[in-house]
Amino acid sequence: MITQQKMLDYFLPVFKSKGKNFRKKSLIKAKKATPGLLVITKTSDGVETRNIAEEGDWLVENQTSSEEKYLVKPDIFESKYEMVDSLGDGWACYKPKGIMRGYEFEASDLRHFDIKDRLEFQAPWKDTMFVRIGDYLIIPPGEQEIYRVARKEFMETYQEV
Repeated sequence: MITQQKMLDYFLPVFKSKGKNFRKKSLIKAKKATPGLLVITKTSDGVETRNIAEEGDWLVENQTSSEEKYLVKPDIFESKYEMVDSLGDGWACYKPKGIMRGYEFEASDLRHFDIKDRLEFQAPWKDTMFVRIGDYLIIPPGEQEIYRVARKEFMETYQEV
């Protein structure tokens, strides 16, 4: 499995030359997560990753066809989302803010790592994550982490700016 640092070492220059700016175009639902909660993120192509909530984490649900759920650290959540409306039972609707760099994963990236099918790497939360040709990699502002968004969910969620 490829570490976050090795992913950043290779992809930061790629993002600078081939990456584009994107903004989330859809609202999200979110609430404070219960510490210890196991969140299994599922996309249209199956289980993407697993994460366990820690104190202060937010449980986010994207408004996509797969309604994928994931955890976000409190400082990152506050920098990325702005509350629009309370939905009750701890849930609220949030508007995404800010711009991220995105890059469509290519066959040449697989060849660089001498891999044929999909690239497995360490997600920022330490679980294994994979990316296939046509999926998108995202690097948020600050360029401290990199993660995958499945192609179908990316198209439903992001727009180029």
